[in-house]
Amino acid sequence: MLNITNVYIQYGDRILLNRINLTIGEKDKVGLVGRNGAGKSTLLKIIAGEMSPHDGKISRPSGASLGFLHQEMDIPKGRSVLDEVMTAFAEAKDLEIRIAEIHEEMETRTDYESQEYMDLLEEFAHVNDRFHYLGGESAQGEAERVLKGLGFKQTDLSRLTDEFSGGWQMRVELAKMLLRRPDFLLLDEPTNHLDIESIIWLETFLKDYTGAVILISHDKEFLDNVTLRTIEVELGNVFDYKAPYTKFVEMRRERREKQRASYENQQKVIAEKERTISRFMAKATKTKMAQSMQKQLDKIERIEIDDEDIAAMNIRFPTAPRAGQIVVEAHHLEKRYGDLLILDKVEFKMDRGDRVAFVGQNGQGKTTLAKIVVNEIPLSGGKLTLGHNVKIGYYAQNQSETLKSSETLLETMENAAPPEMRSRVRHILGAFMFSGEDADKKVSVLSGGERARLALACLLLNPFNLLVLDEPTNHLDIISKDVLKAALMEYDGSLIVVSHDRDFLSGLTNRTVEFRDRHLYNHIGDVNAFLEKRQLDNMRQVELSTKTTTPAVVASSNGTSNGTPARELSFEERKRLQRNVSNAEKKIERLEEDLVKFQKLMSDPEFYSKPDSTKTMQAYEAKKKELEGAMEEWEMATMELEG
Repeated sequence: MLNITNVYIQYGDRILLNRINLTIGEKDKVGLVGRNGAGKSTLLKIIAGEMSPHDGKISRPSGASLGFLHQEMDIPKGRSVLDEVMTAFAEAKDLEIRIAEIHEEMETRTDYESQEYMDLLEEFAHVNDRFHYLGGESAQGEAERVLKGLGFKQTDLSRLTDEFSGGWQMRVELAKMLLRRPDFLLLDEPTNHLDIESIIWLETFLKDYTGAVILISHDKEFLDNVTLRTIEVELGNVFDYKAPYTKFVEMRRERREKQRASYENQQKVIAEKERTISRFMAKATKTKMAQSMQKQLDKIERIEIDDEDIAAMNIRFPTAPRAGQIVVEAHHLEKRYGDLLILDKVEFKMDRGDRVAFVGQNGQGKTTLAKIVVNEIPLSGGKLTLGHNVKIGYYAQNQSETLKSSETLLETMENAAPPEMRSRVRHILGAFMFSGEDADKKVSVLSGGERARLALACLLLNPFNLLVLDEPTNHLDIISKDVLKAALMEYDGSLIVVSHDRDFLSGLTNRTVEFRDRHLYNHIGDVNAFLEKRQLDNMRQVELSTKTTTPAVVASSNGTSNGTPARELSFEERKRLQRNVSNAEKKIERLEEDLVKFQKLMSDPEFYSKPDSTKTMQAYEAKKKELEGAMEEWEMATMELEG
């Protein structure tokens, strides 16, 4: 058992953890949830011994081991990936040496019935069991298995850790942690830098893990698949539910509804008793009875409603400057990394106001194309041009990691702001839930979610009409994701968003571009329409899927449909068909608006008594037929484009 007793943390006027008490069993699988900045990471650091509480204590069994994967890591340089991961077996190596020493001692001793010899046998059994538990007899094979499960290729294992990005270095650290097999495994946002295959592998590993696991994650499906218990940190308190995340949400809602109902019922009873006491106090003959009733009322244990953290960001993107009709246009675009071909002569076009989601497996080129669009990396062939007066706002996957830890929040904002915006940086910080003395905090003390909020705040300092977001929800809590989505729904510019979060993408875009086998496949509609067309249930299936199912609009020069080569369209034909599809969509939208106006007129009960009602109804039926024709035009143009 790991016991958290009366733990108290306060910073200035803010109580982060208010004398909390928890017990973690030796096989518990716990999800630690709550708002960004609520104290989840702080609690893990206290449990791990990396921070001391201002009061209270943490205790665990003597000899119990603990491993902590946190968001800030410092991987030693100069070692290969495999050599670095093999350091996880340091305990196993020591045990192997001790086993050899005991073997040697047992060969020379003859006091088989002495207590010392019995103690030696007992130590041998314990050391040998521990050695096998740690996988000491097959250390390298186990290290390679875990590394491959986390996405490393065989050729990566001999490369130096220095060659890898921060996300891949996190995987190295995670591999070491898993291989050490601590009794208590603490994981802070372990899935942020993992692709879907690695997430699914990690889920399986953790479900079968023999020790206790406490993890922080905003990935609801990951929490549901790994944990059986959810601890919510909110406004300094903790609420413990014996259920995985989705069930916890339901139980929390029911608890709060029951608590509110009980509170309201008790308030009615108290109010009634107080009225009775007031009436009795006014009568001398009933004063004693009133006093007795007052004493009983004072003894009632009052029901209190738990405080709820409803604070949220207040995001409003700046009005988009006017851009040309075409925002981005790419022809025969190609991208290689050495001999590795990522994008093969793809075509891509965005008109003003387009809202596009990039989806598909990791490594298929989603981030690559986003970086080419924002001119962060060069293309290898073909052409990409931006339209007239296009101004780009860009949020990268690792945007929060680019912030300077030594700067304060205010310095970060002022350094990113144009001169005319510097007077507004405190106001913008406040909108992102950084108020008062928060402005003087160093970036280094922020949680991952708070850094993400700060990076988003920096994005709002300059106007743009093409917003490119690469996995913007990675570090955001669920409420912050909803606020960001609401702001994006109101944003009046063009949008590219790379994401695997179905809830976030739902209804956000009008086009979905699937990256598969070095080509782009266009789908009209949002992520839900795309999944329905591909006959898939969720985004995990998209990211795992390698087979073409329902034919899609092939936005490359050599598309195929269900394995059958499609007729290759010339550039002029493709342009014509794309124009036809666009014109048909605009016509459909206009006709639907006209029909709504007719329907409003016809919903008035007095409409049918008007002399021109017959003509209006005839015009309505004509519009309906015109809409059917426009739908057929759109379907024909789409089918031709799909081949």
